[in-house]
Amino acid sequence: MTEPEETPPHPPATEPDGGPDPRVTVVVITRDRKDELLRTLRALAQLPERPRVIVVDNASADGTVDAVRAAHPEVTLLSPGRNTGAVGRNLAVRQVTTPYVAFCDDDSWWAPGSLRGAADQLDAHPWLAGVVARIVVEPEGTEDPVVAELRDSPVPGPDWLPGPALGSFLAAATCLRVSAFRAAGGFEPRLWLGGEEELLATDLAVRGWWLSFAEELTVHHAPSRVRDATGRRVDGLRNTLWYTWLRRPLPAALRRTWYLARTVPRDAASARAFARAAAALPWVLANRRPVPATVEARLATLESAQRRSTARRYVG
Repeated sequence: MTEPEETPPHPPATEPDGGPDPRVTVVVITRDRKDELLRTLRALAQLPERPRVIVVDNASADGTVDAVRAAHPEVTLLSPGRNTGAVGRNLAVRQVTTPYVAFCDDDSWWAPGSLRGAADQLDAHPWLAGVVARIVVEPEGTEDPVVAELRDSPVPGPDWLPGPALGSFLAAATCLRVSAFRAAGGFEPRLWLGGEEELLATDLAVRGWWLSFAEELTVHHAPSRVRDATGRRVDGLRNTLWYTWLRRPLPAALRRTWYLARTVPRDAASARAFARAAAALPWVLANRRPVPATVEARLATLESAQRRSTARRYVG
């Protein structure tokens, strides 16, 4: 495990107690959710930090591009012409000139002051790759159940971490150090979308970086009704299997695969996920890099929590 590269100096917030903050760019990926996206862009435009916003449109067919250009000409809009999934974030980060990038989905947005708070934490801790915010579900205003898992993370971390150490992150509620993201290669294109964060988080850990939960930061999430739950489950299960065999040592990979085979729904969606995972076995073996023992010990502490997790039941 190598130490993170020293980050270059960057300007502090122009107004520590409010006003524009030049340290964070917000990246949003979207597809066929025009109304939700416009709501998110309105919320981001009202933030006191006034961040630059980059939107990647994944080949929407509902007029998203024209609507964004008309309502938010200040937004940088990327249109790759195809559905790039999570890899759209990689395309956007190429355009980022700030030291930090905050992701959100088209149905989520950062609360006022949270981008500044995330940048402050990253400024203060040079080995911190990213911070994950608390997620509040709208319109109820209730805390997302995954927050309890983040808050009670069993991952052991160094004393200097500003919050609980994490083994992975949720992109839509995370602010990352751009230099760390780029050094780790960003999101793996083959995974496309669905649990794609786990592989990147592990590659960051191998390079000596840490992730932390930040209780005082908030992201609002109004779950869109426009989603393919079954398709997302297939991709998520396939990606979990790929990640497991790409990075976990053999005993852990066998243990995780056997657990999934016994516990996922016995239906066509699960069968497709396992078949698609198996079809890419040559690619997986060619790119397999088991993590060092220090990182594996960290990942092993998460196994019990993952089995209890409501976010990893692969149903839908």
